[in-house]
Amino acid sequence: MNYRLGLFDSGIGGTTVLKSIKERHSEFKAVYLADTARMPYGSRSPVEIRVIAKEIIQWFNVQQIDAIVVACNTTNSLALDVIKKHSIFPIFDLVNSTVELIKASDSRLGILATSSTVSSKAYTKSIHTFYPNIYVIEEGCPELVPMIEEGDLSSTECIDVITKHLKPLLAADVEAIVLGCSHYPILKPMLTKLLPSHIRLIDPSIGLAKKLDSFLKTPHLSLETSKKKIEIHFCVTSDPFGFSTKMQSLLGIKPEVEVISLRSPSCVS
Repeated sequence: MNYRLGLFDSGIGGTTVLKSIKERHSEFKAVYLADTARMPYGSRSPVEIRVIAKEIIQWFNVQQIDAIVVACNTTNSLALDVIKKHSIFPIFDLVNSTVELIKASDSRLGILATSSTVSSKAYTKSIHTFYPNIYVIEEGCPELVPMIEEGDLSSTECIDVITKHLKPLLAADVEAIVLGCSHYPILKPMLTKLLPSHIRLIDPSIGLAKKLDSFLKTPHLSLETSKKKIEIHFCVTSDPFGFSTKMQSLLGIKPEVEVISLRSPSCVS
């Protein structure tokens, strides 16, 4: 059976989650919702995020899906209780999937995330539930999501911003850095160049893909799996052309994109 997953984010960031799932599982379909009209979420208040989360879940509740993947760390951090309360489907989230990737030998971890995620301390709380003795330092990076969405990844300004946010983590002598925003895996090549070789990057979406094993059944780990074409229906709340163009630049595909309203749910067939 091909289960259909519903994923959502404010923009293109959640596609990194979709990519991780696709690399581990081949038998699924997906509906991807980008709330581009209100992107970025990271600068919005907790009250706004909770209202947005409820609207998104109400929309997904009338779609033909089987589970919801919270592919946005900010919503995950500030409104997971809202999502679980209103969803009629099983929920898979990023923050609580991170512990799957932490090593028993880890003692000092850094978190790069949006300001809202950092303020919530969601990652620290989740990590300390399983590893109470690990030192965690969180760094808010409000500039990064807009830069990633604009494709401004090789500019001196972008490098300077990333370097600025890495400094506190390096000063804290962290052993690994959690990419606590689904946009940030897009920066992996640059981060790898800027960081000492002994510091590893933790991508929560890989842990989430592992958690889906029990739902999507046995993973098929092969080169063929990652190349297999998955049926994905892309929806946005504004600027479908802009989103499609970004997808072409990022993933090499230019999908058809449907514009939807979260306040008056339409049905995805």
